[in-house]
Amino acid sequence: MPTLSKPQDPAPATKKHGRSWHRTAGKPVRWWMTALILVLGFHRWIPDTRWLMVHMVTLGLITTSIMVWSQHFTEALLHHRLPDHERPRQILRIYGVTAGTVLLMVGMLADWWWLTLVSATIIGGLLTWHGLSLLSQLRTALPARFGITVRWYAVAAFFLPVGAIFGAILALDLADPWHSRLLLTHQAVNVLGFVGLTVSATLLTLWPTMVRTRMEETATALSRIALPAMAAGSLVAAGGALGGWVPVVVLGLFGYAVGVGLVGRIMIRTGMRKLPEGYMGWSVASGIAWLFVTVVIALILVAVQGIQTSVMGALTIPFVAGFLLQTLLGAMSYILPSTMGGGPATVRASLAAINRGGVYRVTVLNLCIALFALPAGMLPSWVRAVVSIVGAVAFAAFIPLMISSAKVSVAGRRRLMAQRAAGQAPATDTAGGSSSAAASTGAPDRKPNPLRQIVAGVLTVLLAVGAGIAVAPQSAGIGLSSGTENTVQATGNTTEITMHANQDMRFDPGDIEVPVGDRLVITLINDDPTNVHDLVFANGATSGRVGPGDSAVVDAGIITEPLEGWCSVIGHRSMGMTVTVIPVDEQGNPVGTAGHEEHGAGGAPPAIDSQDPAADVDFNAAPGEAFEARDPALDPAPNETVHELTLDVQEVAREVAPGVTLDAWTFNGDYTGPTLRGKVGDVFEVTLTNSGSMGHSVDFHAGDVSPDETMRTIAPGESLVYRFEAVRSGIWLYHCATAPMSTHVAAGMFGAVIIDPPDLPEVDREYLLVQNETYVTVPPAEQPDLPDGVNAVVDPAAIAAGTPSLTMFNGHATQYMHDKLPARTNERVRIWVLAAGPSKGTSFHVVGGQFDTVYKEGAYLLSPSSPGNPSGTGGAQALDLAPAQGGFVEMSFPEAGTYTFVNHSFAEAERGARGQIEVTE
Repeated sequence: MPTLSKPQDPAPATKKHGRSWHRTAGKPVRWWMTALILVLGFHRWIPDTRWLMVHMVTLGLITTSIMVWSQHFTEALLHHRLPDHERPRQILRIYGVTAGTVLLMVGMLADWWWLTLVSATIIGGLLTWHGLSLLSQLRTALPARFGITVRWYAVAAFFLPVGAIFGAILALDLADPWHSRLLLTHQAVNVLGFVGLTVSATLLTLWPTMVRTRMEETATALSRIALPAMAAGSLVAAGGALGGWVPVVVLGLFGYAVGVGLVGRIMIRTGMRKLPEGYMGWSVASGIAWLFVTVVIALILVAVQGIQTSVMGALTIPFVAGFLLQTLLGAMSYILPSTMGGGPATVRASLAAINRGGVYRVTVLNLCIALFALPAGMLPSWVRAVVSIVGAVAFAAFIPLMISSAKVSVAGRRRLMAQRAAGQAPATDTAGGSSSAAASTGAPDRKPNPLRQIVAGVLTVLLAVGAGIAVAPQSAGIGLSSGTENTVQATGNTTEITMHANQDMRFDPGDIEVPVGDRLVITLINDDPTNVHDLVFANGATSGRVGPGDSAVVDAGIITEPLEGWCSVIGHRSMGMTVTVIPVDEQGNPVGTAGHEEHGAGGAPPAIDSQDPAADVDFNAAPGEAFEARDPALDPAPNETVHELTLDVQEVAREVAPGVTLDAWTFNGDYTGPTLRGKVGDVFEVTLTNSGSMGHSVDFHAGDVSPDETMRTIAPGESLVYRFEAVRSGIWLYHCATAPMSTHVAAGMFGAVIIDPPDLPEVDREYLLVQNETYVTVPPAEQPDLPDGVNAVVDPAAIAAGTPSLTMFNGHATQYMHDKLPARTNERVRIWVLAAGPSKGTSFHVVGGQFDTVYKEGAYLLSPSSPGNPSGTGGAQALDLAPAQGGFVEMSFPEAGTYTFVNHSFAEAERGARGQIEVTE
């Protein structure tokens, strides 16, 4: 019989500052439980959620739990308490791992490899220290029957530092095949080695205790085979993965599966004497079953598909939810009441409190995990969504039940302490009777019927499946007809297509023929090295955003009629990223394609029901209170000859007219990027960083350079350096050169570079006005009521039609009607003007003013001393600029007053291309 054969009131825990060691050391476990629930709730707003949650579970929750409970069981199995002076060191190790895990997740989110390396080093070092501490305690204790368990705790602890090294290298995001090899190596060492060995060693003694029976006679002998087989198997699999040797990986996984199978055999033979009664036992048993099943599936997938990232990704849910979480929560549900104590009666009542609905919860969890782990396409998307929610709720039920159990334990401990203080004998309970503690806490007097709970759990999951089908019946072949005449029946077959999103803004294939009635499942692979893409169908099926080199699966449902799809990234649809799904009969003839024949991959996309939010703009209104007008005043060119600047791509919301906020794409956060100024011969070194969600680039017209490298599109998170020498004077445009360029410019990705002409005379005031037009719409999904706060987006269809929503100077349609440009009478004023487009030029005019100097595209057209103006009396009324052209005009104002400057193409002026100069004495 193992030492922990029944719940008992353990010896008083070591105290420090009034708190028990277990309560203090267990805090990180509770923190990680809470954090995991928060991430599950807000996962849509957190990048790279899958791997974030995996590390929260494995490092944050599992590792801290392992450190707490391996120490607890070491003391119980060796009958040797850790010396008091060692307690603070153990707590330091636990909190250190927690801090290291937080740093690791920060490094992952920020993509700081150096921080990932530092955190991996911290975690690995602390686990090494933990393993050495366990061995030290084993050496100083008397020989114990279960000392082998403690040895394997230490061995498992030494696995994690090795896995941490591979994890740190993995964070470099190397290309395949190294990424896939390192990922499998990392998981084999950390999950199979560190976690698997620790859990299996613990269950050899904990399992008989949980089911309240004696240990299987052959358990010790079999454990001496099982645990070494698991350790060797994980190391062989890791070595094979690192070397890319598939047979070696398969051999290692086979050895590991044999070891897990032996552990399972011990548990089954023990459980045959007495079946588990509730959540604790069945949850732990389910976890070990998932470990065995997942390792076998991994073995088969590696043998068939080789070492691929997709293999490990497909097994994430079974590993994390099926094995890790179920084993942890099941063990914690049993251990926590026992360690909190309060006497046998209180422990039993506490166990009953945490075990409420135990078999029901385990049934729901495992059915949901099994359904969610099915290959994509086998389960309709809405069914997967509802099932995942039900499973998450079943997991989260552990939290309130744990709190309820803790309250029972606290009440029992207080009652026991009061009885001892009064010199009374503690209350006892008789076998099969209700204890006073149980009665006072409301614990159930009779055991729940497990069969009823199993049936209830099965019915709950069936209802979840039914709810998912009811939301989107067409995805399951129910209610297929969109009209009264459509009688197409589902075939029960699935057509699977691999589609590529290419760099030339096309889907390949662009036309897909599907047997009518088949379900269509598409694996979208983004072959574009720089741009993010997605695939959205008219029926609502979507892939979500897919990064360069990544893939996603789209379940388009049952195909009964032609179906249109497209990339929803702004501008990509208008560039031709469309797809048409065509149902065909048994002879291959299209079915129900009337009106769809003309829509191929390169055809015009279907019309979008959009609305221009700028249609009702009051162009006399002031900008919003939060808007800060851009200062148009220019500083002189700096004296340095080398100019360094960072352009950080940011996708942010910016006001472009009163009441109109645009989801803008910007350089350094401003609609209209920063202005660069220098002289001929100066060198500009610009670092472009992409902090956006899609590919972007920059093209400097002022640079006389090859575009191949400097103007290439960079993916999110990347950067490049653009270096050029200014060899000619003028005002030059720079803009994002990523297709479609018109969309990127209209979204705000442009700016000016001014290279002063030699001997440029000084003036009293100097201003810069960059004109551009934009074309905006409200996303159709956010209509029809246009609630306050809805942001506009750039409308590529309106760009193609050539009708702007707004034409602006320096990024806002009304700012200079209210923040006027100041000047004084008889001051000489120079105004630089640049037409940024994307499609419209300007005829710049100042109402009431005349230009005596006109400079356009690197040359003076007019000046008081020009050869064509011998008397100096010539003047100009407008500076005409085509898109991407620029120049400046000079004038003086003999009289005070308010002078309006406009684009004399009045349609553009009435869309916002105007402002005022306020001249005072």
